[in-house]
Amino acid sequence: MKKFHVVFAIVFCMCALGTCKSQKLPVRNLTIGKASGETVLLAAEMAVKPAEREHGFMERKKIPDGTGMLFVFENDQILHFWMKNTPHPLSIAYIDRKGVIQNIFDMTPYSLATVSSTLSVRYALEVPQGWFRRVGVDVGDSLKLDF
Repeated sequence: MKKFHVVFAIVFCMCALGTCKSQKLPVRNLTIGKASGETVLLAAEMAVKPAEREHGFMERKKIPDGTGMLFVFENDQILHFWMKNTPHPLSIAYIDRKGVIQNIFDMTPYSLATVSSTLSVRYALEVPQGWFRRVGVDVGDSLKLDF
């Protein structure tokens, strides 16, 4: 009977750890102001803690249009992202501390090549690849920082 309890405990812990990894993060509704004066809304998971930022969208097979993940850093820095274990194609915007989009890049699924910001920035916003282009968001547009 003890053996059964040990096996049950191991399986339970493995399942619990597995579900933690794929849990979605808290979601915030974000607004991006375009140069034209129009705004675009996006529901973004907030990756604030180091472990959340490190895991990001890894293993996510489907990321719906109109959703994304905002990576929040404590300090301005050159950011480096890659697509290790990430099957869904993404676009990334690097955003400075004032909310201004400085760079937008497309990223290749599973690629280990780093995609770096060209300036020191505070935030990175990942969305399904091509979303920025489809909604007309470009470099110089601004994320409203009311979170």
